[in-house]
Amino acid sequence: MAFALIFIPLLMALAAFLIGSARWRPLLLPLTGVVHLGLTLLVLVRPDLRVSAAWLVLDPAGCLVLLLLSLLFCVVSFYIVGYLRYRQERSNRIFCMCILAFLGTLSLVIWSNHLGLMWVGIEATALCTAPLIYFNRTPRSIEATWKYMLIGSVGIALALLGSFFLAYASLHSGMAPSLVYSELLTAAPQLSKPWLHAAFVLMLVGYGTKMGLAPMHTWKPDAYGEAPAAVGALLAGGVTSCAFLCILRIYHLCVAAGEGAYASRLLVFMGLLSMLVAGILMVGQLDFKRLLAYSSVEHMGILVLGLGIGGGAVYGSLLHLFCNGLTKGVLFMAAGNIHRAYNSTTTDTVRGALRRVPISGGLMLAGLLAITGSPPFGPFISEFTILCAAFDQAHFWAGGLFLLFLFIVFIGMGATILLMVQGKAPVDAPRTAYRDGMLTVLPSLLLLAAVLLLGLTIPEFLNSRLLAAAHFLEATP
Repeated sequence: MAFALIFIPLLMALAAFLIGSARWRPLLLPLTGVVHLGLTLLVLVRPDLRVSAAWLVLDPAGCLVLLLLSLLFCVVSFYIVGYLRYRQERSNRIFCMCILAFLGTLSLVIWSNHLGLMWVGIEATALCTAPLIYFNRTPRSIEATWKYMLIGSVGIALALLGSFFLAYASLHSGMAPSLVYSELLTAAPQLSKPWLHAAFVLMLVGYGTKMGLAPMHTWKPDAYGEAPAAVGALLAGGVTSCAFLCILRIYHLCVAAGEGAYASRLLVFMGLLSMLVAGILMVGQLDFKRLLAYSSVEHMGILVLGLGIGGGAVYGSLLHLFCNGLTKGVLFMAAGNIHRAYNSTTTDTVRGALRRVPISGGLMLAGLLAITGSPPFGPFISEFTILCAAFDQAHFWAGGLFLLFLFIVFIGMGATILLMVQGKAPVDAPRTAYRDGMLTVLPSLLLLAAVLLLGLTIPEFLNSRLLAAAHFLEATP
């Protein structure tokens, strides 16, 4: 089944390149998304389909990320069809090809049972993403693309070096060197501790760069600000989630080796630092797409903070991974609609969005409440779970700072988004032909409904997989 989930999007990418009709080409995206989601659900209910080869095994944490990626891509793909109808001045051949290949390479990352193959998948994803960021072909978009590639390349090089260190950790202990995840878990207690520590630091920094943890986040504001909104949604909910999965795996190896405390201290520090940096940069931010980039930095911090706290916070972190990915989809697609309605992304021009594009303005406002952890949305449950676990395990300083930084973020995001959705548009604000349509607002409404559902009740189908993944990551051989 792994081969189908990886190669169907890649074959569709080839088909998108070969199809001559710019009108029909985008329809390959929702077709692929629906097939990919259907196969993903089949894999989740059939455990016997989760092993396709020695190097392609779907672990419990991978099940969660695969479900999130497939669901998010499926919903966003319908939005992209509507979006490209408004962008007929641009050829969509490379865009459709790259976004389909993007799904295939991320699926490879999720299925990889070999850390070297996982690294190849992450690097291939970066190559697929670069043309998507450059879609608008402006000087700022080419600058954003180069920042993404250069900073990401440094990070991925460090992750590769960390992978080598991890292989040497087994060689140094007299064992055969290996990067097979399941083999490393079994041999974890015998791994050389100094080399394991060095590997963890390098892989945390390397894959943390792909996540956008501070201070390695500097590519995010430009890339998210210049990329089309749908690309921003898939970056914030897809690439970052897969990069977090890479960190989950090296963390699991540290826990299995008896070095969980060492890893946890670094994760708590990086998590709080990311939240602090993001909160400071949000205050006074006038560009709402860059604001969403800093929000992503904050939520990546929450993910690694929960992982570092451990215990019940691991469950909260995994739930937050799901809630954040879906909520970011709502926010980026709504932001893209508002951008097209005003031809601007700054609050100097964008005012009164609730009047000009009422559905998108309402989605932006609801997304603000959700992403800042307000009830009754899913992120409130996940963040509250992490907070309770922090105090239960005597992480009082971490819990207190967590609350403080959430408050700063709420003020920073609220000030900008309330400014853009309320009041009246300035008299000199440009007017465009865009108005909310079914394909550009229905996907956001569906994701918002899912985020609301997760705040009211967690379906057993998802809850059982969250519990299985949390137990898997905290378990030792």
